[in-house]
Amino acid sequence: MKTMPKTLFPSPGFSLVVFALWLLMVGGVAAGDLAMAAVLAVVVPLFGARLDREFARIGTLRPVPRMLAVVAWDIVRSNVEVARRILGPESAITPGFIWVPLDIRNIHGIAALTSMITLTPGTVSAALSEDRRYLLVHCFNLKDAQATIDEIKRRYEAPLMEVFP
Repeated sequence: MKTMPKTLFPSPGFSLVVFALWLLMVGGVAAGDLAMAAVLAVVVPLFGARLDREFARIGTLRPVPRMLAVVAWDIVRSNVEVARRILGPESAITPGFIWVPLDIRNIHGIAALTSMITLTPGTVSAALSEDRRYLLVHCFNLKDAQATIDEIKRRYEAPLMEVFP
């Protein structure tokens, strides 16, 4: 049986990511939103530390503000694109699955990557290969698989590799 971590924040970086992703997900910064984000930022890493032996290793938090801005922009942009596709002709929608090869090996970084992909309308992280080298992603409108893979790797995975080496 695992013991409780010796600190309230076993992974401060992960707590920060949980806090930020919750606020992005609810789309608000009201007192209740901030309180729930704070509770989740404490509780989720504590439970995660008890369930998983692989603790988050944090490199640098320098790319986090830009990365969060990129994710926020992509959420807005994707909302508009999905709405445009839904309101347009059905033939304009080309759904599909892609396997994204992963360079990131830190499971916490992979979890953050899958969250970013799923938070962005029009894409959903569907599966992680057993060896953690490939992520299956469903795209609502897949025009160019390689371009989509390259965009995910450049916009999300690369900065996450700095945060989670």
